[in-house]
Amino acid sequence: MAKPAARTLDAALVEQGLVNPAQLAQAQALATRTGQPLTRILVQQGWVSEPAMIALIASHSGVTTIDLGNYMIKPDVIQLVPEELARRHTLIPVFRIGEHLTVAVDDPLNFLAVDDLREKTHCEIKTVLASAQSIRQAIDRYYTSNEQGTSSTPTALPASGASLGGDMPATDDTPVIRIVHNLVSKASQSRASDIHIEPGEKTLRTRFRIDGVLQDISGPSVDQQQAVVSRVKILANMDIAEKRKPQDGRFQIEVDNRMVDVRASIVPTQFGEKVVLRLLDRSHVIIGFEHLGMQPKMRETFEALIRSPHGIVLVTGPTGAGKTTSLYSALQVINSADKNILTIEDPIEYQLSGVNQVQVNIKADLTFSSALRSFLRQDPDVIMVGEIRDKETAEIAIQAALTGHLVLSTLHTNDAPSSLTRLIEMGIEAFLISSSVVGVLAQRLVRTICPSCSESFRPAAAVESDLRLPQGAKLYRGKGCGSCRHTGYQGRLALFELLVMSEAVRNLLSLHAASSHIRQTARQQGMKTLWEDGVAKALAGATTIEEVLRVTRVEHAAETEV
Repeated sequence: MAKPAARTLDAALVEQGLVNPAQLAQAQALATRTGQPLTRILVQQGWVSEPAMIALIASHSGVTTIDLGNYMIKPDVIQLVPEELARRHTLIPVFRIGEHLTVAVDDPLNFLAVDDLREKTHCEIKTVLASAQSIRQAIDRYYTSNEQGTSSTPTALPASGASLGGDMPATDDTPVIRIVHNLVSKASQSRASDIHIEPGEKTLRTRFRIDGVLQDISGPSVDQQQAVVSRVKILANMDIAEKRKPQDGRFQIEVDNRMVDVRASIVPTQFGEKVVLRLLDRSHVIIGFEHLGMQPKMRETFEALIRSPHGIVLVTGPTGAGKTTSLYSALQVINSADKNILTIEDPIEYQLSGVNQVQVNIKADLTFSSALRSFLRQDPDVIMVGEIRDKETAEIAIQAALTGHLVLSTLHTNDAPSSLTRLIEMGIEAFLISSSVVGVLAQRLVRTICPSCSESFRPAAAVESDLRLPQGAKLYRGKGCGSCRHTGYQGRLALFELLVMSEAVRNLLSLHAASSHIRQTARQQGMKTLWEDGVAKALAGATTIEEVLRVTRVEHAAETEV
């Protein structure tokens, strides 16, 4: 029964113009590979908005839709379905009448979920349709605050009998274990990259960094502060008794049947210890320049650079600009059976099949520079260095490039031309830079407009003039809705600036010209700046002009002065 309905839905997706055949085929392949429903894949890829998908599913399945925001689910109903089951199948019980339990689902064809529910609750199951996002939000709201909710415990469990603050024993049923686990689980499901737990004089503030911006969320209470800090210390193998010095560690935790790596940092503040957890969720890593937002013409040029037999290709930008993801995408493009690829990273954020990856280990004196020296004796074709931080690393990288190897690495500079002058400031001779560097890619990350609440508008004439927008330009913004937590944004893409080393740029470099002169020459030769790439994406409706200004304000100011 399920298969014919699924085929009808597939056909309707194309017939109604929601997706094209190529997108449908790609989504079907992803669904087969990941085991997720096709409908969920299409929404995650941003090809179909969630409201449009819900409407289509409802019309084809005959299942009633429901707005979970209008319901207050009773605790005794929530207790009928374990949290693990609700998260695994993306469902939540709504109400019960006699032996009939009504459950909100995002996939009415998930008969396995219905069977599991029937067996667990001994009720007849009726399904209603809701968006996956609203269901996950309801799960977070009801189960996190529900003392009876059950949840799997983290992989890195504390030692038996270890103290979690006060006299609290470290058992699997300890509330603080569920609190920390649910916090990480909620952050992962919200696509957060970081969790901040910040003590105040009488409060404990919890924030998630979602799409690069911190947002307040409900979290542990102030009386749970010490227990939460102690729990994190146990998981990350830190010193429980040390409260005066900063500490760092890492651990793994299981969320929705997948492992999430967590890097923990704790620093003492005036009102207690502040905790920051960095989530490295490999299932959320998007690799591929087509997914990152690189324009086809620029992608063609960049891929030509990374296919060079030798030379250095640099990716530059501030912390959190997505440089490592771009390097991984580059390695994926050139990775083949006839190449020996080695990387030195701090840390390894994503495992690449066919690539030899090494992680920095300061205690073992395994640094970027020491690893690079060893790599040169490993018969490499391609070397990726996580970051060029000092003169020694830069010199070895240049030596590798000049002796017939392709080197990929990152620098922390504002734009592409500044990377060249930054190497000179490190003490590298200009002729060595011009002989080895073949291209520099600068980038920033901007939030994308939520597809569920996007709207167009005409900017004021003064704004149009100040930003040098085309006359009569149409811009876009998100009104804010439940899908995007009323921010107007959902997801991120990159802005790019690609500098190709030309003869003119090399000549300027040999004369120790300022980066502004190099920038001007590169623009004359066709380089599109970060600001220009951002404006093009704002005009296309991918992001807002405010986001572009937020991440390129310095570069835009420099351009307007020229």
